[in-house]
Amino acid sequence: MLASTLELARAGREHGYAVPAVNVLDDLSLRAVVEAAVAARSPLIVQVSVKTVRSVGTELMTTMFRLATKDAPVPVALHLDHCPDRAVISDVVAAGWSSVLFDASDRGLATAERETAEVVAQAHAAGVEVESEIENIIGVEDGVGSDVALHAYSVQELADVAQRTGVDLVAPQLGTAHGEYKAAPVLRPDRARELAALTDRPIVLHGGTGLRAEDFRAFIDAGCSKINISTAVKTSYMRSAEEHLAGARASGRWDPPSMFRDISAAVQAAVAGHIEEFGSAGRA
Repeated sequence: MLASTLELARAGREHGYAVPAVNVLDDLSLRAVVEAAVAARSPLIVQVSVKTVRSVGTELMTTMFRLATKDAPVPVALHLDHCPDRAVISDVVAAGWSSVLFDASDRGLATAERETAEVVAQAHAAGVEVESEIENIIGVEDGVGSDVALHAYSVQELADVAQRTGVDLVAPQLGTAHGEYKAAPVLRPDRARELAALTDRPIVLHGGTGLRAEDFRAFIDAGCSKINISTAVKTSYMRSAEEHLAGARASGRWDPPSMFRDISAAVQAAVAGHIEEFGSAGRA
């Protein structure tokens, strides 16, 4: 049974930890991420990008998730990450995923608010929750996003739009960025704290890869209870594959299952480290 993204994030906010929201790429990374959560007894939100759901297909992705989690002794939610495409939103809502992030950060405020309210009505009618992003988080992830700040609003405006549209979770700009940092970011846990004082909706931190443990703790203490991790999974996956292939080339032994084991172990290790930093270990 799919867990509720909202309820997992609410529990985190109430008890002072954040739920890891981890992007997966395929069945291998999906199973590795779930195994890491099970080993740590941590709640988990499995995230899928628009690029990945288009590549794998909504039906197959849904089936893979259900099979990978059917015996998991920890709650696991299934979430569509950064999606500006309402056709994909509709597919995922129809498939009964836990939640979707409707990314309206490329629209002006009036359009973003109107379309967000429409997505909320559609999703809630099907029992699906909605995360909202109306001011863009810097960086391009799987082809979605912008390296330029397009829209920025006051925390009061964010809280007011969330109230009017009825969204379940809010993703503000907090100084983080998608991808790997090329320079030290100017982090804004103070902004998360200000927003938390205005709304009881869970606050989501995007662009978590590359932050220090103390950075995560500052954001969690400020009210963030869902933290997104994507780049760490991609880099651990690809670097493990690269290392294995170099060894295979040197030895002349080409054994894909052994490469899959190495990749799985690398992804599990990356996720396990974040689970500890987020304080979610032992919370399931």
